[in-house]
Parts: sequence; structure tokens; C-alpha cells
Amino acid sequence: MTEYDRGHYAKKHPVDRVVDPAVVKAVKENQSDNEISCATAFTIAGDLGVQPDEVGFTIDTLEITITKCQLGLYGYKPNKKIIKPADNVSPDLEDAIRARLVNDRFPCAVAWETAEKFGIKKMEISSACEALGIKITPCQLGAF
Repeated sequence: MTEYDRGHYAKKHPVDRVVDPAVVKAVKENQSDNEISCATAFTIAGDLGVQPDEVGFTIDTLEITITKCQLGLYGYKPNKKIIKPADNVSPDLEDAIRARLVNDRFPCAVAWETAEKFGIKKMEISSACEALGIKITPCQLGAF
């Protein structure tokens, strides 16, 4: 997304898709300066019992920017992402990542599951993926 595209998030979605008023209310109450963090979006999803992509859709519809991806992939100033490639990746972790690739990509949700399984931080998973040259996508919120 270029700087010109910034703020045109709603265009990603079908025009006939309808937002959930409860999600709209929660997003509006939890945003600041037209931004909301990934962690806050997930808290809203959990609190309201909706899927993260429903919250992401609502955020896009409201033209709010998602910040501070929990995998470190976007939303950090000034360079957008903060993740760096791992110095090394254990063979067990590499095998676990490669076994769950979908079309040569590692889904965000699977990255979270893998971090939990290995008892490591989410950003350690994205750092391993960076080292292995593997892209993490799709985002559970629909950001990428």
C-alpha cells in the first residue's frame, strides 16, 4: 500500500457487506487518533465473541489504521515493521513452519498457534519466517 492508498481501506471489501453496530461502537471507543492496535482489535473480537476478521473489516470500513502488529510486520513508526531475521532457526521450528505453509505462505493464525506450541513469542515466529524467506499471510484482521 502506498501513502496515496492510505485511508482507502474500505475499498477492499464488498460494498454490500454490513458492519456489526456493536463492533463499530467498540472500535470507535478504543481507537485513538484514527489508529487502533492489533492487540486491541483482538481484545474487541474476544470481548464481543466475533472473529478477528469482522473487527478488521469494521476497522477498514471506518478508515482507521491498524498499528503494532503482534508479529511485528506492520504499524510501527518510522519503518512500518520492526521484525528482523533470526540469527538461526532450530530445525524443529523450521520443520513446523514448513509443514503448515499454504501456497508457500505462513498464515498469521498458524504463526500464533506455532508460537504457543513452542512456548515462544509471536515475534520470534515472524523473525524465523524472515530468516527462512517465508511470507506471513493472510493476516487474521485482513490487513494483509
